[in-house]
Amino acid sequence: MATDIRDISRRVFEEIWNNKNLNAADEVIASDYVHHDAQSPPVPDGIDGYKEFVSHYLNAFPDLRLTIEDQISDGQTIVSRWTATGTHNGDLPGIPRTGRRFSVTGMTIARIRNGKFVESWGNWDTLRLMQQLGVVPAEAKGRAAEKLASCAAGQGSRPAASSLHSRSNPSLIATRVDAACNAFQR
Repeated sequence: MATDIRDISRRVFEEIWNNKNLNAADEVIASDYVHHDAQSPPVPDGIDGYKEFVSHYLNAFPDLRLTIEDQISDGQTIVSRWTATGTHNGDLPGIPRTGRRFSVTGMTIARIRNGKFVESWGNWDTLRLMQQLGVVPAEAKGRAAEKLASCAAGQGSRPAASSLHSRSNPSLIATRVDAACNAFQR
């Protein structure tokens, strides 16, 4: 009997992410797996690349918890809508540990073949994460927020510090947005 693709997707979320069992990737991620996530640093294709991707976030958020809110499947494709929560107790590239809690939402679309993820696309609220970590003020509007969102989506270049304006602390915001954009472009 074939395994339901929702079960495979749940294993990725529960065993790999929530139980922090990277070895489970050997069972549910294909050797030629391709990861698409413009909000995250690039990783190599394959199982080791996926493990690197997961480690990147588990190192920064050791108590990370992903909750599947909804799933829709069609043939060999599954869409999972999820919420991620945790505490920033490790460094992200360009963003030192803040100790702040966060909660963001996102979606993953995965293509499954022979019981394994062969390709996935992630899209999540990076700007909200940066706001909750204090990298960008929650009330950030205008060019700073737009530039960060653009960098996170891989569509923009690093903003010049002089091009960002804020009523709070323009140079601090510009420095943090520069650091975040650099992290996304690696």
